[in-house]
Amino acid sequence: MSLNESINDIRKAHQTGQDKYTYFLLAAAGAAIAFAVQKTEGMLLSWWLLPVAIATVLWAGSFFSGCRNLYWVQASLSANFSLLELHNGSHAQQPQNPDELAAALRGVNKALSHNTSKARLFGDLQFRLLIAGAVFFIAWRVSDMVRLTFCVQS
Repeated sequence: MSLNESINDIRKAHQTGQDKYTYFLLAAAGAAIAFAVQKTEGMLLSWWLLPVAIATVLWAGSFFSGCRNLYWVQASLSANFSLLELHNGSHAQQPQNPDELAAALRGVNKALSHNTSKARLFGDLQFRLLIAGAVFFIAWRVSDMVRLTFCVQS
């Protein structure tokens, strides 16, 4: 196996792992929203539900961020493919003039950098919002237990 084949195999494994991680976080956010809905079913509106409402909004933000992450990862892969085609001379709109080719390469590199930074931003947001939602949900459960303890003793 050549070095290039090994690099490609490692890159594919890394991408597969990242995709699985993103989909796992998407599933976790969806399950968390469903769990919060199930736990609050039949409850009357109250200020005591504010932390669980915030948690649900954070989890929805996590889900949205995961979807945007997937979009920007695909945009990055597309830009990377275009860059490889330009370097190979096989792009559908391959510039023949060296100055135009250099400008095209700069443009695609800029797009690739932008797409990658957006994917990273939304990937980070996906995880952080999921955890923040969990913190608010746990705070709600603990505060609800404390509230019920003091209401029952009164």
